[in-house]
Amino acid sequence: MPSSVAFYKSTPVFSETSVPAALQRDHTTAAGVWAKIMVLEGSLEYHITEPAPEQRLLSAGDEGIIAPQMHTLLRYPAR
Repeated sequence: MPSSVAFYKSTPVFSETSVPAALQRDHTTAAGVWAKIMVLEGSLEYHITEPAPEQRLLSAGDEGIIAPQMHTLLRYPAR
């Protein structure tokens, strides 16, 4: 994330049962807005769907960075 990025807001902590459905579907951040996913426990699949498809498995302590207008979605790994 660029050093010029300033904190804007944070969301509540989500669990496997409380992550909003909108984050589990393809979505984007607004122009100029960066996002950081912080995994506190367990694991989370972080999917970049555009511009270049990519999938990452984030585990406790990992972070995922989302650039402005990047298409992403979140999934919990199958158990």
